Amino acid sequence: MPASASTDAALDGAPTSPSSAPPDTALVLVNLGTPDAPTPAGVRRYLAEFLGDRRVVGLPRWFWLPLLHLVVLPLRSKPVAKKYASIWMGGEDGGSPLAVYTRRLAWAVQNELPQLRVIDAMRYGSPSLAARLRQLREAGVRRALVLPLYPQYSTTTTASVDDVLAREHALPTRLVENYHLDDGWLDAVADSIRAHRAQDGAGEHLLFSFHGLPQRLIDEGDPYQRHCEAGARAIAKRLELADDQWSLSYQSRFGRDKWLEPSTQQTLHALAARGVRNVDVVAPGFAVDCIETLEEVAMMLAEDFAEHGGTLRYIPCLNDSLPHARALAGIARQELHNWI
Repeated sequence: MPASASTDAALDGAPTSPSSAPPDTALVLVNLGTPDAPTPAGVRRYLAEFLGDRRVVGLPRWFWLPLLHLVVLPLRSKPVAKKYASIWMGGEDGGSPLAVYTRRLAWAVQNELPQLRVIDAMRYGSPSLAARLRQLREAGVRRALVLPLYPQYSTTTTASVDDVLAREHALPTRLVENYHLDDGWLDAVADSIRAHRAQDGAGEHLLFSFHGLPQRLIDEGDPYQRHCEAGARAIAKRLELADDQWSLSYQSRFGRDKWLEPSTQQTLHALAARGVRNVDVVAPGFAVDCIETLEEVAMMLAEDFAEHGGTLRYIPCLNDSLPHARALAGIARQELHNWI
């Protein structure tokens, strides 16, 4: 098979520019990753790569890798697979919500940037970022702007994407490090909250729930917490919320280290103890819905809050919405303008 045909097959399903000449610049939207199937085997393959990254778990390899493969993966793969199965999307375009929405988001951004080739990639799992970069080179692309779908920078996420770029020399790349204070993105999140509340009514309190990090990483200089707080304040300001009408918390704790506080579960319990019965929860650290938002927040934490007498109303991520696509397209245009 000719190289061009092989590349087209490898990128099959990825959006392409409607122009007659192939674009020489690509935009790669990178998300974290997801299992290919909601099965113990699929989850085990994914978690082995994800949790095997030094950026994610910084324990000494001699200690962590045997523990990971002999204890963590055998114990966690089956229960985690059940969680994925509870949110798996059906249909021809079905699959893990994170993969489905990331792919659809790339298509939506492609419509906003017809002069580029816009594709999706994953840091862990498939389609892998490294493979995508090689495929783009084979397709004749000259350079790639890499936009991790993490609005807030962290050494555990964005820096890990940069690690791949440092290893791969398929073509010149430029990394978007964060966009937590980008006006287009802030407006898109604020507008999505307004739309949800206009349709269903406003809850008594708005809770911003971000993925947690070990406290030691923040103590070592990771800016993630500052980015979360700054973004949440900017969104709350756009919504004209008083300080007592919103708060911020962190979810998805893993391991025994001290993590960022307050936790989302503890915050919900405290709100219930204060007599707050209706809470809107939004997760602006996630570009698209995934297991942490759909299973952990909208299902597990909602059930827990109900046991404390409250109603949790989850506000979906921006996903593949037009405002999201336009915000990311705006970020890409600015980055490309600065890339000389």
